[in-house]
Amino acid sequence: MAIEASNETGGHRRIRLGMVGGGQGAFIGAVHRIAARIDDQFELVAGALASDPVRAKTSAKELGIADGRAYGSFEEMARAEAARADGIEAVSIVTPNHLHSPVAKAFLEAGIHVICDKPLTTTVAEAEELVALVRKTGRIFVVTHNYTGYPMIRQARAMVANGDLGEIRLVKAEYLQDWLTEPLETTGQKQAAWRTDPSRSGAGGCIGDIGTHAYNLACFVSGLELDELLAQLSTFVEGRRLDDDVQILLKWKGGAKGMLWASQVAVGNENGLTLRVYGSKGGLEWAQENPNHLWFTPYGKPRQLLTRGGAGASGEAGRITRIPSGHPEGYLEGFATIYAEAARAIRAAAAGEKPHPDVVFPTVEDGLAGVKLIDAAVKSSAGNGVWVRMT
Repeated sequence: MAIEASNETGGHRRIRLGMVGGGQGAFIGAVHRIAARIDDQFELVAGALASDPVRAKTSAKELGIADGRAYGSFEEMARAEAARADGIEAVSIVTPNHLHSPVAKAFLEAGIHVICDKPLTTTVAEAEELVALVRKTGRIFVVTHNYTGYPMIRQARAMVANGDLGEIRLVKAEYLQDWLTEPLETTGQKQAAWRTDPSRSGAGGCIGDIGTHAYNLACFVSGLELDELLAQLSTFVEGRRLDDDVQILLKWKGGAKGMLWASQVAVGNENGLTLRVYGSKGGLEWAQENPNHLWFTPYGKPRQLLTRGGAGASGEAGRITRIPSGHPEGYLEGFATIYAEAARAIRAAAAGEKPHPDVVFPTVEDGLAGVKLIDAAVKSSAGNGVWVRMT
């Protein structure tokens, strides 16, 4: 695909970005658009923003997308943008889960880099097909597990890799919400409706929506690979077709143990994502609702509070920190870090180079791992809580 100069920013031309999904009434699309612009690396120039062509074009107009690049379908968009000299270089996929695979395939086959919301797909077979296609095409594929973009999560990852915790023994992740405590999906609420619909969400409800975030974070920080799990998926709200509470025991390769609890019916919790990692020499604790703090306890010594930009922060945390210490960074900036890392990888690819080693983002392989988690958890729970080996 030809790359032509357009708006310049900081010595770089903004990367031409398209979006599929994220139109009127959507939540996550706006988050992605804000995140893509925080570091001024992307420019949204095209979109197929809704399944209904009329709503898609109306949504595009509201965002200032030119009429000729407001598409009624993602298939049309992939074909047309691939044929343009100034076509998009990357596409952001922010649709319900069941569309991730066909949309990603269409743009990969058109030679366009992909930034995709999680979970990667609704089945392991689809996810494996995407992994193979990414390897075949050589395109950049980013999965937006945005919590990996928080500076203190990068700090925790660096400390584990540096051996500050010693041999990892225990990894516990929680992601607790209460927004589905009542049958919100029956009221016409768009976000609840598709997340509790197996035809659009896949076989997992809570496990796919937020359980995969907790799992990805545990893997990202600990560096461990899961060996087996034992899961209990529960549906507490009468009439709901997918799980709204997930409790999983984890056996990591190498002997470490752990737990994962995700719930969307835990009353009193708004967005309670927490991670605890304990080793033979120390422990780490982090909570997303207070993301600029990381607690570190060396064995036999007082608990230490590490802050973003404060004393003891690693170079990796500092590299992705945007504002001075004491000023909070959070959800949008975490997403923006993923987009910034994606931009560096896309620019390297355009130059025929590999990304710098410090460029870190969740890949299509990480997306496959999340889909395998969902599949194994559903199988374990259906078997009345049997151990299932990850394959």
